[in-house]
Amino acid sequence: MGFWLGVFAFIAGITVSVVLHEAGHLVFARRFGMKATQFFVGFGPTIWSFRRGETEYGFKWILLGGYVKILGMTPLEPLDPADEPRAFHRARPVHRAIVLAAGSLVNVLLAFVLLVLLASTLGVRGPADVVTVVAKVSACVPTVPGEPCRPGDPVSPARAAGLRSGDRIVAFAGRPVGNWAQLEAALRRAAPGPTPITVERDGSPVVLDAVLVRSPTGHGAFLGMSPRVIPGRLDRMNPIEAGGYSLGAIGQLVSGMGGVVADLPSALPKLFTPERASTPGGEVASIVGAGRLSGELAEAGGTWQDGVRAILLLIASLNVFLGLFNLLPLLPLDGGHLAVLAYERGRAGAARLRGRPDPGPVDYAKLTPITVAGLLLLLGLGLLLIAADIVNPLKVLQ
Repeated sequence: MGFWLGVFAFIAGITVSVVLHEAGHLVFARRFGMKATQFFVGFGPTIWSFRRGETEYGFKWILLGGYVKILGMTPLEPLDPADEPRAFHRARPVHRAIVLAAGSLVNVLLAFVLLVLLASTLGVRGPADVVTVVAKVSACVPTVPGEPCRPGDPVSPARAAGLRSGDRIVAFAGRPVGNWAQLEAALRRAAPGPTPITVERDGSPVVLDAVLVRSPTGHGAFLGMSPRVIPGRLDRMNPIEAGGYSLGAIGQLVSGMGGVVADLPSALPKLFTPERASTPGGEVASIVGAGRLSGELAEAGGTWQDGVRAILLLIASLNVFLGLFNLLPLLPLDGGHLAVLAYERGRAGAARLRGRPDPGPVDYAKLTPITVAGLLLLLGLGLLLIAADIVNPLKVLQ
């Protein structure tokens, strides 16, 4: 699969994910008698639409999400008296909660189905083994980590020392290294300067005299080679095994999200530095960055099945992330509305215990500043991630 084919596959997958997310809201809203007037993918001016029944369906120019317009989301919304009985805020609390959570549940269910199909058809590879065999020797010490060589960049220590593709590094600075993790750790500890490196070449040991330089990332020393990656064992599962694998993978994604969200504030200052991907928060990408990663995964080598497998895993992961992100208690996200609903019901229950009347719905006019602040926060974060993905993009192999 080529780069642009991978990008197109990602866009198609995310578009379908958005459509199904909004369809979850729409289906349950109709099931509980609410009135939905619009169902759109994207924002901004309309590209194309059609009307079926009381709902207009279509696409808009800015394909960064979607929405379904359910009348009466708050008591502040002016409504035709004929539509008032079908307003969202008039529905039973449990029905409102189901409608709000339905989109996220569809995202997680879609991720489960994708992972089951992946495990039972293409199969799942076990952990790859990264060995100390040289796959590629860098021509230079890059000015920017991960970027191509530029005129004037110095020759890499590996190239100058005569390191070749196929060499197996068996010792670094006189100490044996058995795997890539040990060699990476040794490079992080090493200081710039002359360093002997022992390689196994054509079955015989050869000692190379490398003159290490400071790493462009600022951490440790730079040698200038990439390791050979041996793919893990391919395992095709029966449907029951695939279901267990899918649940386990989703569980790992969910548990990892807490660390990502907690780390994101401290990772923001590193978004435009070489250390961006050094922490979980820095690995969060915008839709632009995720599309680029999908293209790189598609052309990263291996068979077409490996490319499809990688893109499906990426789309499944993003569905879990989007589903859980939408449940964060932040207006205007679904989770923010769920938090308001939970507060209303808790306040009503407390009033009932004290023998007092139900205080009624929350005054959404007072929540307007919070909603605007939430919108600005999400918009700012989105624009910041897009800028970082353009200027300092994440890469498949950091």
